[in-house]
Amino acid sequence: MTQGEKAEHREKAGPSFRVPLSVLDVSPIIQGGTVAESLRNTLDLAQHAEGLQYTRYWLAEHHNSPSIASSATSVVIGHVAGGTSTIRVGAGGIMLPNHAPLVIAEQFGTLDALYPGRIDLGLGRAPGTDQLTAAALRGARGTNGGNFPEQLEQLRAYMDPSRAEAAMAVRAIPGEGAQVPIWLLGSSDFSAMLAAQLGLPFAFAGHFSPTYTVPAMKLYRNNFQPGVLDEPYGMVAVNVVAADTDQEAAYLATSMQQLFLSFIRNRPGPLPPPVRDMEALWSEQEKYALQQQLGSSIAGGPATVREKLSAFAEATGADEIMIAAHIYDHGARKRSYEIIAGL
Repeated sequence: MTQGEKAEHREKAGPSFRVPLSVLDVSPIIQGGTVAESLRNTLDLAQHAEGLQYTRYWLAEHHNSPSIASSATSVVIGHVAGGTSTIRVGAGGIMLPNHAPLVIAEQFGTLDALYPGRIDLGLGRAPGTDQLTAAALRGARGTNGGNFPEQLEQLRAYMDPSRAEAAMAVRAIPGEGAQVPIWLLGSSDFSAMLAAQLGLPFAFAGHFSPTYTVPAMKLYRNNFQPGVLDEPYGMVAVNVVAADTDQEAAYLATSMQQLFLSFIRNRPGPLPPPVRDMEALWSEQEKYALQQQLGSSIAGGPATVREKLSAFAEATGADEIMIAAHIYDHGARKRSYEIIAGL
């Protein structure tokens, strides 16, 4: 897009959108595609987002999913950070119960040493998968997330030994002294309250848990106690599909709808191509269930997206918004982020 086209786009879209914007990616595997293609597309999108001045680019940890290539999240973060130069890169997030805190401290200490000042560590307590896969990941440790606060404190102590009550017999090298901001991630109220109590930044998964977004953000702000941060900082993730027209965006968004429909039916598969008519694919009950999961999702042309995204930012009080985009065509996905960046 030329400078003149950008100016024309901004004029049509209305006033500039002021909340910082970031990207949430799962390296989507599309129907007919490969993992290698997905990871190449992730780096290409990250480079595109950096050029568009997005704040950060986060990868999410999920397992046993035929539509997600970012399972080895720390490895993919290194891939993206190595191919970019200024954008912050991180985890949105690492599911801490799946891992020994020492391992995460070492991995992110290494990333921080390689790409200083650019790495974020978002932590969640959900498995990011089904229970059978979670058991395979966790092995004999058998943690189910119930000891998440203790795991979090152990991880923080590996990175900053001064937090430990006594000298630690085991040190995280790399990891010790790493300057990696820790965020807590959540889709309910647990991590919102814990982040508030510890004075940490908080990111809410509004892209699949819209009902609890506003209550969780209010809980975080109302209970915030100064800690790592002096003031609360809340980020919210939301699905956005932007195109040049409302009609084209609605068409592209059917890939996301089909993907979540496959989750509801417990028959997950790669991200499918868009269709012209979803009514032929879902029942009324499935349509309702899908709306409960995707209720905050936004699809439209520039003016529609600006209006809805502005209303979303105001309703949630978000300090930053992280955009997820389940779009089948890679070029259309890049164009969506380009439109959003120009709002």
